[in-house]
Amino acid sequence: MNATTSPFPRIADYAFLSDCHTGALVAPDGSIDWLCVPAFDAPSSFGNLLDRGAGSFRFGPYGINVPTSRAYVPGTNVMTTTWHTPHGWLLVHDALTMGPRRGPDTVTPHTRPPADSDADHLLVRTVECLEGELEVELVCEPAFDYGREPAVWTIVGDDHRADATGAGQTFRLSTDMLIGIEGGTARARHVLTKGDKAFCALSWAEGLASPADVAEAQARIDATVQFWRSWLSRARIPDHPLRLPLERSALTIKGLTYMPTGATVAALTTSLPEAPGGERNWDYRYTWIRDTTFTLQALHYLNLDWEAGDFMQFVGDLEPNSDGGLQIMYGIDGRRDLTESTRDDLGGYEGARPVRVGNGAFDQRQNDVFGAVLDSLLLHTARSKHLPRRLWPLVQSQAAAATAVWREPDQGIWEARGKPQHYVSSKLMGWVALDRAAKLANIRDDGKLESQWRTTADEIRADILEHGLSERGVFRQHYDTDALDASTLLAALFGFLPGTDERMRKTVDAIADELTENGYVLRYKTDETDDGLSGKEGTFLICSFWLVSALAMVGEMDRASSLMERLLRIASPLGLYAEEFEVERARHLGNFPQAFSHLALIQAASRIILSDFMAELSL
Repeated sequence: MNATTSPFPRIADYAFLSDCHTGALVAPDGSIDWLCVPAFDAPSSFGNLLDRGAGSFRFGPYGINVPTSRAYVPGTNVMTTTWHTPHGWLLVHDALTMGPRRGPDTVTPHTRPPADSDADHLLVRTVECLEGELEVELVCEPAFDYGREPAVWTIVGDDHRADATGAGQTFRLSTDMLIGIEGGTARARHVLTKGDKAFCALSWAEGLASPADVAEAQARIDATVQFWRSWLSRARIPDHPLRLPLERSALTIKGLTYMPTGATVAALTTSLPEAPGGERNWDYRYTWIRDTTFTLQALHYLNLDWEAGDFMQFVGDLEPNSDGGLQIMYGIDGRRDLTESTRDDLGGYEGARPVRVGNGAFDQRQNDVFGAVLDSLLLHTARSKHLPRRLWPLVQSQAAAATAVWREPDQGIWEARGKPQHYVSSKLMGWVALDRAAKLANIRDDGKLESQWRTTADEIRADILEHGLSERGVFRQHYDTDALDASTLLAALFGFLPGTDERMRKTVDAIADELTENGYVLRYKTDETDDGLSGKEGTFLICSFWLVSALAMVGEMDRASSLMERLLRIASPLGLYAEEFEVERARHLGNFPQAFSHLALIQAASRIILSDFMAELSL
């Protein structure tokens, strides 16, 4: 299936909406092609993203499918789309709305202290005729449980409200247009002239509460704009040319945060392919513990300490394994069992199958998880100048777990489904675990544990330097190969070696020169790595942003800035990033939007901004 014949929009052409409980993807033609309610990881009610018969919800001009412009309301996750029809102009606003907290959230109960604002559990859409006369259509066709069950509709009261029910779920469609039911589809059409407005809303709120009229619908959207702008105003965004991508990345990370628990999902979606038509399709609607340190780095850099605190408390609440260590990933509610299944009745995005729900890697052995947790704890402690008493046992358990397993092989950072290996990145994160534990023990004033953990950190470091370098002095993927792996850039990012060290410089140069396609970085070469899967994959955006950071750390600022500029040029039209970039067809691949890509962007941007500011001071 090629780009000209595919019925699927390009991944990068989707707009992302969020209310910090769930998210939606809006196609260029105005169709909601992905929405899971009431939470990120619930079964989809609109799933056209993965099968063109799995549910959609369009609200826009009749007979016109290509908009004139699409943009976020500045400083928000609220979308505007402008349409030019043969007879007029139309402006559409789309939002998963948020507003002042109105009491306990009974739809998605919170475990974190309540904030001043919360989700309305509403998708609100408004239209306004700017000029001329035109016809607006509403076509709402849910398909519950990942497309398995079409909606059964019931008109409520009058012809302006209807309830859709299926798979044990019900939500309400409200509009000031007249609704008609055709099988599993609710439809409405209305002619607007200059100055006319109309609205529709989906509600899964308590009592299915919905806007009563277009004025209330607009007020909900206005409150959502105010929420996002007020939130963003608390972030520290430097006055620098990188300000806009930093703001969009911050809004995206916040939008991927599950407010009830403080967890962050790795991406909004499941099973968007890493390789066109291939089997590298995964469910990313969960929290990877590996992401903790990058999340904390980004949140603290942006001065978003409240979100950082909530995230660390979520980590502190997690149930460990029997050895005291944490799993590599958890559900956004903290659940441990993420058993993977497939939805074989779905065709997949452009035929990429299987479509997966759950993630079979949740119980893999990945020895890097302990380093991510302890680096996060140190970051948070250094920032707050306080290590909460409830988190000290977590320090001890993660240090003990890392000490027990660092000599053992594992599946590595990329969750390879092949034979366990002594991955260098896992050893590096083992060193991070004990190095950070020793520093935390010093803060805790526990000299005995500090000495014990420092000794183990030194042992791991010596082992890596003995076995983890090839004859040419470059970090290898694992101890039994000379193949390259982008994850060894972590040696620079976590301070394992200084940027002036020749081994670090050689590794950065080797990855830049030998593990790239047209300058963008691969995780590894699939023909050199037993990852248990077939086919090729695209370049990984997080690895490319890591290379920006690593180049900056070894003093190659011109090269770092040049690569950053190239990465910014391939952002989606709305400034978003998926997981991968396919160089050959210049398009995004993988789940979308991808938190890891945006976290790595923030880290890379921060190093460039710091260098630029230091250069100004030296003038």
